[in-house]
Amino acid sequence: MCGIVGYVGNKQATPILIDSLKKLEYRGYDSAGIAVLDGDNIIVRKAKGALKVLEQRIAGETVKGSLGIGHTRWATHGEPSDVNAHPQTNLSGTIAVVHNGIIENYAKLKEWLQSQNVVFRSQTDTEVIAHLINFNYEKTGDIFQAVLETLSRLEGSYALAVICTDYPDRIICARKECPLVVGLGNGENFIASDVPALLEHTREVYFLDQNEMAVLYTDHVDLYKAETGEKIIRAPYHVDWDVSSAEKGGYPHFMLKEIHEQPKALTDTMRPRLVRDSSGRPVDIEFEEMKFGDEWKTARRIIVTACGTAYHAGVVAKYAFEKLARLQVDVDVASEFRYRDPILYKDDIFIVISQSGETADTLAAMRLAKTAGLTVIAITNCVGSTVSREADEVIYTWAGPEIAVASTKAYTTQLMCLYLLALKAAKIRGEISGSDYTAMLGELEHIPCKIQEILDGKSVIQKFASEQFNKEKIFYIGRQFDSATSLECALKLKEVSYMHSEAFAAGELKHGPIALVDKNTLVVAVASMPALYEKIGSNIVEVKTRGAATFVITQDEGDSFKTQADVIFRIPPVNDVFASMLTIIPAQLFAYYCAVLRGNDPDKPRNLAKSVTVE
Repeated sequence: MCGIVGYVGNKQATPILIDSLKKLEYRGYDSAGIAVLDGDNIIVRKAKGALKVLEQRIAGETVKGSLGIGHTRWATHGEPSDVNAHPQTNLSGTIAVVHNGIIENYAKLKEWLQSQNVVFRSQTDTEVIAHLINFNYEKTGDIFQAVLETLSRLEGSYALAVICTDYPDRIICARKECPLVVGLGNGENFIASDVPALLEHTREVYFLDQNEMAVLYTDHVDLYKAETGEKIIRAPYHVDWDVSSAEKGGYPHFMLKEIHEQPKALTDTMRPRLVRDSSGRPVDIEFEEMKFGDEWKTARRIIVTACGTAYHAGVVAKYAFEKLARLQVDVDVASEFRYRDPILYKDDIFIVISQSGETADTLAAMRLAKTAGLTVIAITNCVGSTVSREADEVIYTWAGPEIAVASTKAYTTQLMCLYLLALKAAKIRGEISGSDYTAMLGELEHIPCKIQEILDGKSVIQKFASEQFNKEKIFYIGRQFDSATSLECALKLKEVSYMHSEAFAAGELKHGPIALVDKNTLVVAVASMPALYEKIGSNIVEVKTRGAATFVITQDEGDSFKTQADVIFRIPPVNDVFASMLTIIPAQLFAYYCAVLRGNDPDKPRNLAKSVTVE
């Protein structure tokens, strides 16, 4: 979710770059930098921390030049630091690059470049791009051709911009999966990751499509296909959004925007961890950040601790690890774990989950486990956070920053990491056949597309929310994985809509909760497991006969719930084990629409904070 900006024209670039980066601060970042072509040299200035740190660093300094690029970085490869901040350059400093996204094959490219005597100064995947462009430039003598050849070797996602001292009149940029917008001015042109950075200067833009390039000059912009270098002719688009809408990419709220970002976030989280054969089929899982030793073969159990949404991801993981890897899993709310004098064994595997990496109770639980001599694996979204520094091994979700307080894409990317971990553990422990292993990897690979299908059918959820947003009580029920998912469904609704919602294991209805069911109740049944359709169907009948409205989220394509449910929302067919990543999406949308219909701001729910850093 980093921010890219660029300027070419007749004005001084530095103040324009800094001001444009400020317009992208909402995207989240942990360092910032600019590169400006000043005569024959590229002047690079960058700093860890807020943009104001960079401003202070260049205050009183004259960084002249009418062409430049800038960047706000959300750390993925390498901790937040001055050295890892963008722009990154080649060894001579004649080529500078800013980049959003993840280069999946950067390790192989880096190894090859080092064999060519290239010395690396940062831990970033982006530096690979700068050196590879330099290598191709020395070979071809043409910067555009060098960038074109470099793109053909990059695997993963990127939006990038390149400047070169030998070509002081242009910026070359390209995109694959990460957004990039070209702004068309009068005697000046711009690039940015998002429209807000451009609105002060122009409302005429090109939205670069997948695998497209642009070359910006002072007086014109040329568009190209990245695969062939073939020129493209296209009319610009006129932006009539206001600034607030532009920051949200045209969505009315960040929460809705982030719900829609989940297909990409899950792809970014999953794809770099999949090892493929020569035909491109995923055949194994590899976590670059960690090694799998004998402890995974000999472990007695896994302990997962977390809070809130992250805790619910851990509950889903319990079912996944026990089913796939046949490993006992205990899941604890971190605030309880730290006070209950837990029984710990040296061969336990301890996993902590925290979106921010700064959750106070989770940190305390982790430190307790480390004191007891356990190896700690952290799953977090934030490089350089406390949990990532103190854990023995770290798995990053790479979800990008979440602005809305209620977590959506952080939750599903946590699930993706946990599923990958469970599958890898199952293979190491010999609990899964080779054919089942590769089949399940193939299933995982299609999860983002299936979530996009759900998002494309969201009007059903919006209509249902318009009919139910004044219900007094909402109960979510499910069995097995669906019971775990129900916990997060209920939390999401209460967080943003302030409606009373609870989650129950469906079989527990008759043990108390059914006393609360009446005509003012909505019961949402999560039913993704065909073997349990009959059981959950009986539970739906029980509440329906007591006057409750009923809504079923299921992958059943038949009539299993036709007579019991008032409304059925069908998710695409998926392996039962992975269904939690799909069934949560309709619940997130329902929570969002209820919040809006009730006049609430879903991005900033009352009394809640994004990161709970105190007890």
